[in-house]
Amino acid sequence: MQITFNSFNLNTELFKHNASAKYMFLLHGFSGSGKDWLTIAESLKKKFNIVTVDLIGHGLSDSPHDVACYTCPAIVSQLFSVIKSYTDDKIILCGYSMGGRAALAFAVHFPDLVDTLILEGVSPGIQSNIERIKRLKQDKTIANFILTHSMEEFTDFWMNLDIFSTQKRFSNEKLEELRQQKILNNKTGLSNSLIGFSVGMMPSFWDNLINIDARTLLLSGELDTKYSEINSAMVKLMPDAVHKKIPSAGHNTHLEEPQLFLKEITSFLS
Repeated sequence: MQITFNSFNLNTELFKHNASAKYMFLLHGFSGSGKDWLTIAESLKKKFNIVTVDLIGHGLSDSPHDVACYTCPAIVSQLFSVIKSYTDDKIILCGYSMGGRAALAFAVHFPDLVDTLILEGVSPGIQSNIERIKRLKQDKTIANFILTHSMEEFTDFWMNLDIFSTQKRFSNEKLEELRQQKILNNKTGLSNSLIGFSVGMMPSFWDNLINIDARTLLLSGELDTKYSEINSAMVKLMPDAVHKKIPSAGHNTHLEEPQLFLKEITSFLS
C-alpha cells in the first residue's frame, strides 16, 4: 500500500493475519528495503499483522530532492502517518541499523504508541562532538560518492565494508541477489538519507533511554563487537530491556542467521 505523506509516497506491504492480531512494523537498514524482511515476515505473519516499510529514499518509496524530508523529525512524522494508516492500537516496532535508529527515535517521541521495541544492530547516536564531526565528514564523503558514481559501483563499495565482512560466507548467487536488490535504490534517496539521517546527523538519544518504558529487545551479532558493546551499554540504561547476542552472526543478524533471530524474538514476544 502506498501512503501519501505531504507531496510524496511511502511504500508499505501488509502481511495480514487477522483484525484482532497486534501489528508489527519492520524497518530496514540503509540501502535496503522492506523486501529484506521477507523471510522474517512470512514466518511471523501467523501470529501478527506484519507491515514492512520502505523508508524514504529506499525501495519503492519516493526520493524527494529536499534533504529536510530525510531528517530525524521528518522520518518520525512519516512513520507516525504510516502506523496510523494501519492501526490506532499500540504496536510492536522492529528495526535494523538505520531502521532501528528510526524505531528508537519514534519510541522516544511517541512512547504511548509503542508496546514493544526490537532493535537490531542499533546505536542511539554519538555523544562526543569530536566523534560526531568526524562521522559527519565520512558520511558526506560517501553521500558524494553515491551521486558521482553508478549504483553498481556504490553497491560494490558498500557491500565490501568491514562491517559486512561476515556476509562473505554467502554463496555467490546469494550475494548477487542482495547486490541486485540494492542497485534498484535511488541515488538521490540514498545520498539524502546519509546527509539527513546518518549516525552523525541524528540526535543522540543516550539520555532518553532511561525514559523508554516499552519492553525492549536489543539484538546484536556475536561477531559484531562494536554494536554488541553499544547494546551492552544501552541495556544498563533502559528500564525494561534485555540484550541478546546472535551466535555466528555479524551486523545483520536477521539476514545471516534468520532462524536464530526468529527464535530470539518469538521467545521474547511470547
